[in-house]
Amino acid sequence: MIGYLWSLICVYFRPLVKWFLRQTTQMCELQRICYGEPSGAPRALNVERSLRQSRNIDIKVLVSHLDDIASSRGINGRTERKILEEAIRTVLLTKKINPTAHPAFARSFGKCVELIWGYHQLVVECEEKRKVSYDSDNPEHELSLLKLWNLLKPEENLEARVTKQWQDIGFQGDDPKTDFRGMGVLGLENLVYFAEEYPSAAAHALLHSTHPKYGYAFAIVGINITSMAMRLLRDGTAKTHVYNSAKTLPTLRAFHQFYSYLFYEFDEFWIDSKPNNMMAFSEIQERFEGNIRGALGNPATVFRINVSVDNV
Repeated sequence: MIGYLWSLICVYFRPLVKWFLRQTTQMCELQRICYGEPSGAPRALNVERSLRQSRNIDIKVLVSHLDDIASSRGINGRTERKILEEAIRTVLLTKKINPTAHPAFARSFGKCVELIWGYHQLVVECEEKRKVSYDSDNPEHELSLLKLWNLLKPEENLEARVTKQWQDIGFQGDDPKTDFRGMGVLGLENLVYFAEEYPSAAAHALLHSTHPKYGYAFAIVGINITSMAMRLLRDGTAKTHVYNSAKTLPTLRAFHQFYSYLFYEFDEFWIDSKPNNMMAFSEIQERFEGNIRGALGNPATVFRINVSVDNV
């Protein structure tokens, strides 16, 4: 009840507070954020909140326009500069900001626009890949699956396309294609990226997965981590990490790196939890996800893999 009342107070008094601050600082809210908040998530999150809560019709049109572009994945190397320039120009005119007197504002605000709608576009791209079912008749899918095997088991050849050997890297049966149902090719691409970009971390986790007491199904857990990463991406929790880590427009690589961190950390969390068996997976994953959400609640958070070697 108190939270609801406070929300109402904020809604009704926000315009008055903004007007008062503009009169006393001679700067609009977006300027105060861009000059007063650290770069990355602290700045971009507040710029996004300010834009989406704005009652100004020109700002509302701008936000809707950027949403449409990102939803159609229209931000790329060819179009990005024009899109950012138009967004900056709209805000400068609407907020009556003199670009000569405030040269740093355009750069700071433009970077926030790049992060905010790059993230929006990233969510769309990941969802599209998640919806693509694994197709054993698709040569690209088959080559990616074979690549995963070769990355994880470089010294062992597959005896056949359908074989019990797949269970050695944590698939449920003789044919991995059925395990990708929930996350589609996104789950496969995540696993391949982790194994290729962080080979020592992936090898370390695969070794842990064979632990005689605390072992787990490596590939199946990996696909579940994809599902968790998508939850964090969709509901915006992952913005903190992405906004702090992205140097340019966030791309699919940003999601793969986020996933790789989650997999590596979950592996350690699982072993440290000393589960009795795989039946404890849901409870342990829930606790792990809670820890990640807690960490991402800090706007300064950025995740990086720090590989350390220990004994299983």
